[in-house]
Amino acid sequence: MKKILIAGALLLVIIIGTGASFLYYVLYKPNFALPQTKYIYIHEDFKDFETLCDLLQDSAGCQRIQSFRMLAGFRNYPQNMKSGRYAIDPGMNNLDVLNRLRLGNQTPVRITFVSVRTIEDLASRLTDPLMIQEDRLLACIRDDILCNSLGFNTISIKTMFIPNTYEVYWNISAEKLMERLKREYDIFWNESRLKKAQGLRLSPVEVSILASIVEEETAQPDEFPIVAGVYINRLLKGWKLEACPTVKFALGDFTLRRILNAHLTIESPYNTYIHEGLPPGPIRIPSIQCIDAVLNYTKHNYMFMCAKEDLSGRHHFAVTLQEHNRNADRYHAELNRRGIR
Repeated sequence: MKKILIAGALLLVIIIGTGASFLYYVLYKPNFALPQTKYIYIHEDFKDFETLCDLLQDSAGCQRIQSFRMLAGFRNYPQNMKSGRYAIDPGMNNLDVLNRLRLGNQTPVRITFVSVRTIEDLASRLTDPLMIQEDRLLACIRDDILCNSLGFNTISIKTMFIPNTYEVYWNISAEKLMERLKREYDIFWNESRLKKAQGLRLSPVEVSILASIVEEETAQPDEFPIVAGVYINRLLKGWKLEACPTVKFALGDFTLRRILNAHLTIESPYNTYIHEGLPPGPIRIPSIQCIDAVLNYTKHNYMFMCAKEDLSGRHHFAVTLQEHNRNADRYHAELNRRGIR
C-alpha cells in the first residue's frame, strides 16, 4: 500500500510538473526573438487571424506560432480581433502579446506637418502614417456639416490645422482626427494669444489668414514680424493689402517669378489688389512661428515692401511711395537683366 501511495504521489508530481512546464511553455516562455521592437498592423477591414500569425512569424520573430495559436484560441481572440498598430518587443511571451492585442493597447503614431500649402498636401501628410485613406480625410475637410460642428466653414477650416507633431492611434477615424486637431487648436489659442488677436481687432481665423500671406511673402523667418507690420499698417489705414502671394493663389500658380499688371486684374475674392481687407481664407497653412509673428508684429511706419534686387528672398521696406518706387525699379531692372519675364 505504501508503495502505491508513493507511486501515486510521484505520478501526481510528474503530472503537475508537466502541466506547469506546459503552461510556462505556452504562457510565459519568451517567444519573440527580435533585435528591436517591431510593429504589426491590423486593418479594420481585414482582421484575419491567419494573416496575423503569418505577420508574427515573418516580421515579429515568433518562434513557436502553434503555442500562440493555442492560447489565442483558448481565449477566443480570433473572433475578437481589434484593429490597430501594436508593438512587439524583444523577448515578449505569448501572454504579453495576446493581452496587448486583445485589449487594443496600441503604440501611438506621431504625425507631423510643418510647411503645407494645400489641403491635398495636408491630407497626404496626415494620413500617410495612419489607417485613414487620404480621400476620406479630404471628404471630411470638405463636409459643410462637419466643419460647422467644429466652428468653421469649408474655407476657414484650413486655419484649424496648427502645424506641429501630434501622437494619435494608427486606426483613428477621419472624424476623430478632425476632433482631435480641433482640441489642439483650442489649446493653441490660449488666453494670451486670444488677447493679442483682440488687440489687433482680428479673430484667430483672420490672424491665420494674414499669417498665411506673410509666410508666402517671405521665406526669411526674421522678416515675418516686419512684413506682418506692413500689412497691419495697411489694414489700419484702410488700404488694400496688395499682396502678390494672393494673386499667385488666385491664379493657382505659386511658381510665378514675376507678377505682371495683367495678373493684378484677375477677378477673385483672393486678389487683394482689387478687394479690400483680408481674403476669405488662408492661402496656405501658416506655421506657428508665423502666426506668433503676426500676433507680435514689429511696430514701425513702413507701408511698402519690395523684394531685394539680389533675389535673396529678403525685402526692402519703405515709408513713402517714392522710396518704394526706387526699390521696385532696382528689382525690376535685375529681373530684366536676368531675363525673368
